[in-house]
Amino acid sequence: MNVFIMENAISIKEQFIDFIHSLQNNICKAIEATDDKAIFSEDKWERGEGGGGITRVIENGNVFEKGGINTSIVYGEVTDNMRKQLNIEGQEWFACGISAVLHPGNPFVPTVHFNYRYFEVYDGHKNIIDSWFGGGTDLTPCYLFEEDIKHFHGIHKNACDAFDITLYPAFKKHCDEYFVNKHRNNESRGVGGIFYDYQRGDEKKDKTFWLNFADACGNSFLKAYIPIVEKRKETAFTNEQKHWQEIRRGRYVEFNLVHDRGTLFGLHTNGRTESILMSLPPTVRFNYDHHPAAGSEEEKLEQVLQSPREWV
Repeated sequence: MNVFIMENAISIKEQFIDFIHSLQNNICKAIEATDDKAIFSEDKWERGEGGGGITRVIENGNVFEKGGINTSIVYGEVTDNMRKQLNIEGQEWFACGISAVLHPGNPFVPTVHFNYRYFEVYDGHKNIIDSWFGGGTDLTPCYLFEEDIKHFHGIHKNACDAFDITLYPAFKKHCDEYFVNKHRNNESRGVGGIFYDYQRGDEKKDKTFWLNFADACGNSFLKAYIPIVEKRKETAFTNEQKHWQEIRRGRYVEFNLVHDRGTLFGLHTNGRTESILMSLPPTVRFNYDHHPAAGSEEEKLEQVLQSPREWV
């Protein structure tokens, strides 16, 4: 974990950029070690309107069927489309962040997502007129192992509590409310985690507070996720269980393409499509009006997804 310094010494955005690049490197190394076969390919790209990023993708491994750990540093002019669709004012904008999605091949290993980002808006004289932090992480299992979910939530609760004990319950609630397929009778995408957005520095919690908070949560990811992977990755599974995984992946796709603000922001700012859609799984099913058998493990998951629970 890094220790960040006050804003007037080195800019917040420079420190956030250092944080996301360090986190990208550390997580890629750990995921490769856990997979023990596949390695990340790297694609450095530039955005015509300003900035670029580093996309790292892992595919066809022992554990991970597809995944990506991406960083981006992008900027440009605030367009009329951004004002209308994203409610952004000002003349110019800057955004940097890290995002990750990992889709394991084994249906007993949960899919996971995280994202941490920082945004600035400027007036016509390059003065910052608004800035905010956002981020979080959530777990999307196909089968319900309560001890795994409690572990994932517990690690992130500890990270939040080190800063303010009110943050975990607030951000857990926000996560439960955000990652929902409203068009599917308000079915949750997964079993949650933490999620926050538009956190602006103030007298009580300045920008350095939120920078350190993002660093602590981001660096909690491996402690929260890798033990679950190691516990479940060798579990035998059937074709029927793989079929169920692909149905659940369909709901993941629906959320990302219909509701996810990060996806919409990338597309509305002429982001790199391949990197934006990296979050989608490699195989997926959209079976008509599918319902799991009564009393099955698959139905148990669906019941939890209809009513978010407190896990810690």
